[in-house]
Amino acid sequence: MVVEPEHLEENRVRRHTDEAVQASIDESTRRNLAYFAAQPAAILDGRVEELDWERDIEQVLEMNAATLAFAGAALGTIVNRRFFLLTGVVLGFLGQHAIKGWCPPVPILRRAGLRARTEINQEKFALKALRGDFAELKGAADDERVDRALAAVAL
Repeated sequence: MVVEPEHLEENRVRRHTDEAVQASIDESTRRNLAYFAAQPAAILDGRVEELDWERDIEQVLEMNAATLAFAGAALGTIVNRRFFLLTGVVLGFLGQHAIKGWCPPVPILRRAGLRARTEINQEKFALKALRGDFAELKGAADDERVDRALAAVAL
């Protein structure tokens, strides 16, 4: 189970996700961690790098909304003014998501396994902990510990 502060934007997505879907996403993360914990360091390093490039649900929603809004505006200009409705609806959904953390595509994207950035980062930092990135923090002077801590959590 992922424990997160309630004020983070990504938590709105988790709160609006069906419990069974959320459990499936969390279990997938746990399986990933169990698998990669038993792998050689080079493979674990590759997974950490892979997670840096994984698209989160916010990025996918924004890209889809931009694409559909642009298409609606272009088609409204070239083909028929009714296509401007597409732009309006898409931007309305995007605004709703910005305020509430939910819009109609969210359940579909979550069922497809798209994760919030906090969920991706949880797996990433758990892998870094398994790799030993945080072990270097013990026994160092305060300034050095800060530098090492920042290096360990570098995105």
